[in-house]
Amino acid sequence: MDRDLTLEVISDQEYFPTFKRMRGSYSCVADQHYLFGWRNSNRSLTWVNWSNGGSHPFQFVSENVTVELLNRLRNGSHSHCEYNGERSNICFLFARKFSPSTLPRLLIFATEVMKFN
Repeated sequence: MDRDLTLEVISDQEYFPTFKRMRGSYSCVADQHYLFGWRNSNRSLTWVNWSNGGSHPFQFVSENVTVELLNRLRNGSHSHCEYNGERSNICFLFARKFSPSTLPRLLIFATEVMKFN
């Protein structure tokens, strides 16, 4: 966070009051929801699997990492993604939550999926 963003965050009067009222709520975790929701309210740069329910996303382990998964993260589960209501070939720039055990497979598949040399 740079100084400008910090000033925006501490000056926020639209979203912060809601988070303040929900403080301590099981479903409202400020470090995982507030800043990301406020700053990227119309777009997420990060793909997260919330299919387990609860307050923590699914954590991928080595066996979960496949070429198909990485392609789905990069290209979306449909033939296109949207950004501000417009079609886009870019879906997500980041993904979480990957355990340390996934690193070897991510590095192996990076060449094929992400075209890294």
